[in-house]
Amino acid sequence: MPEKRKKYDRAFREGAVRIVHETGKPIAAIARELGVNEGTLGNWVTRDREAREGRGELTRDDMDELKRLRSENAELRMERDVLKRSVVLWVKEATK
Repeated sequence: MPEKRKKYDRAFREGAVRIVHETGKPIAAIARELGVNEGTLGNWVTRDREAREGRGELTRDDMDELKRLRSENAELRMERDVLKRSVVLWVKEATK
């Protein structure tokens, strides 16, 4: 019969990672105290470290923001170009 995997909520995972950072104890010791597999806690700590320090990769939120900003930038360029043309036409009319 397959072994059933335990599910840990976000608050528990964040608390466990915080304990590792604040106490400086080895992950194995804290995992034993919390009743969590050592590898699982190690994965949580690694993911937290990568989220805080970054790996030089863009997160999904970063990608979404970049896409939004590129779209906004393109729209602003179009508006600028239209305004430039309007000013040129206005100056030509004013100098006649």
